[in-house]
Amino acid sequence: MIRLTSLALLVLPAALLAAGPVVDPKTAKVDPETGVHWYDIRPLGVEGRGWADTKAPFDRLPAKAEKTARPPVWNLSRNSTGLCVRFVTDATTVHARWTVTSKNLALPHMPATGVSGLDLYVKTAAGRWQWVANGRPATETTTAQLATGLAAGEKEFLLYLPLYNGVSSVEIGLPKGTALKTADARPAERQAPIIFYGTSITQGGCASRPGMVHTAILGRKLDRSVINLGFSGNGTLDLDIAALMGEIDASVFVLDCLPNLNPVQVAERTEPFVKALRKAKPTTPILLVEDRSYANAPALPALAKRNADSRAAYKKAFDALVAGGDKNLHYLRGDNLIGDDGEGTVDGSHPTDLGFMRQADAFAEALKPLLAPKK
Repeated sequence: MIRLTSLALLVLPAALLAAGPVVDPKTAKVDPETGVHWYDIRPLGVEGRGWADTKAPFDRLPAKAEKTARPPVWNLSRNSTGLCVRFVTDATTVHARWTVTSKNLALPHMPATGVSGLDLYVKTAAGRWQWVANGRPATETTTAQLATGLAAGEKEFLLYLPLYNGVSSVEIGLPKGTALKTADARPAERQAPIIFYGTSITQGGCASRPGMVHTAILGRKLDRSVINLGFSGNGTLDLDIAALMGEIDASVFVLDCLPNLNPVQVAERTEPFVKALRKAKPTTPILLVEDRSYANAPALPALAKRNADSRAAYKKAFDALVAGGDKNLHYLRGDNLIGDDGEGTVDGSHPTDLGFMRQADAFAEALKPLLAPKK
């Protein structure tokens, strides 16, 4: 067993917590030696899933997509990117046990904590999500004490699943005699998810832990459920993905595929994709996002040209769609997504945690007006 951290945090008073029904402790698996009660997270309500009819419990696309999606997209959709669970407990110690589907726990430029780990947050008295601990994968099945010494009283937690690995099971472990409750649903006006469709960057490469990808940061900032449809190397504006996205009642659709497209593909695919999505969702806001500027583009003119040419094709498609009558199409420029100091990526392309924080700030500024209540 891995012990990760011990801390005390100021948390919400019990009377202010949004908590649902108590999970029956009889549903837990009890460790006879430690008394820890192990609960499957699925009955708590896994967020970030757009479809219930999946081939495996933690897939991101419905089972039917195996027949329509390109094979690499289908395979990547089985990574648990963006999936998370909220829960309430009075436990002062929280454990986790999870099994990943690939033995490749890390990537050359991305740590195992982001690829295959868990990430735990708690809601403070100020209503802010505070990071608590990460679950560091040791092998295909890892058992870890995430945190101990937590403040007494009920606390609402948020647990993120791995970004670049799949999971076949995830359990929360709590001491005997402590309660586990589902978290209350968000208010009705904040229940429709934000859907992101994009590339390896959207999928979370190369965040140090699952809570640091910009989509997760935005979920906490905006208090929204987020569906992450990032497919590493394969965010290519495929029309079958447009059809699937159109099945979900989203608050906003975010299209961030330029890093996986050359300028010719941008010109060919943007308008058909948006029009296909519009057939299903005529009025839902759609945000077109330019590619981030390569961090080393100032030193490498070919990269700067790649950004410029892709953006010109994208903006031309956007202008044509608006001229054609699309009144709820919006545009976010890419030149300031990760900053201009060259320090926001691991390899010129994929953000570090710093780059993801900068992206989240830029996205939040663009999304807040689209999420504001209509007057």
